[in-house]
Amino acid sequence: MLFSILVAHYNNFEYFKDFYKSVLAQTYQNFEIIIVDDRSTDDSLEKIKKYTAEDSRVKIFENETNRGVGFTKRKCVEMASGEICGFIDPDDAVTENALDLSIQTYLENPEIVGTYSQIMLSDNLLHPQKVYNRTRKVTNGKPLFFNINNEISHFFTFRKEAYLKTEGINPNLSASEDFDLYLKIYEVGDLFYIPKPLYFYRLHEQGISQGQLKKETVHRNWDTMLMEACKRRNITKIGKVTLAESCALSKIIFENENTLVAKVKRKIATFLQ
Repeated sequence: MLFSILVAHYNNFEYFKDFYKSVLAQTYQNFEIIIVDDRSTDDSLEKIKKYTAEDSRVKIFENETNRGVGFTKRKCVEMASGEICGFIDPDDAVTENALDLSIQTYLENPEIVGTYSQIMLSDNLLHPQKVYNRTRKVTNGKPLFFNINNEISHFFTFRKEAYLKTEGINPNLSASEDFDLYLKIYEVGDLFYIPKPLYFYRLHEQGISQGQLKKETVHRNWDTMLMEACKRRNITKIGKVTLAESCALSKIIFENENTLVAKVKRKIATFLQ
């Protein structure tokens, strides 16, 4: 099985070196690295080209103009040749067995369409700090599951065949594009949870999800992604609230998913895992 490692890149050479080192150390070596650059404004892309020049597995593409993360990640999948795909941000890294465990999971469970694992939150130097505590095994096939509590996250992998059954990542999203992917793959088939931290998530000020975007932009993208999911699933009502285009959908779903009863059920489910 060829594994396509997907990288949406923008102005990120120094951190890229850690990412690349972790990929080269993989125990599973049948992979390609698809890099799509979103018109970097510094010399990082040229540095990456020189840094990876002797590695034929690295394939670099460039957007004609700066299009944003949704468009760039969508293009990453389009350029991928692998049966299995997985995004790794260029400022993050993975454990040496991340690809191996993911591939083995597909081989042992041929019916699944995606996998995800725990995340290790790390400092600016990628030193492990703590395991992200929200990631957990979810129930497959629930129309009202929206990943509102971040249960599904990195390291997320998926069958490209399953992705092609969806509309693909929304190219207009500047945030929440990863959750858009998770929900669309979730709708196609079963996901498998790997209860081990395979992904090192670097906490730093330059991270897109850590402060670059205005909160209102993030919330608008989040609500857009959720509304599209409701339309695909023919959902017009959440709890007692009838949905409308202008509603604060993320707030409605969060409140519905975090009632006292819902929280108790999650704790019991986590205990039984």
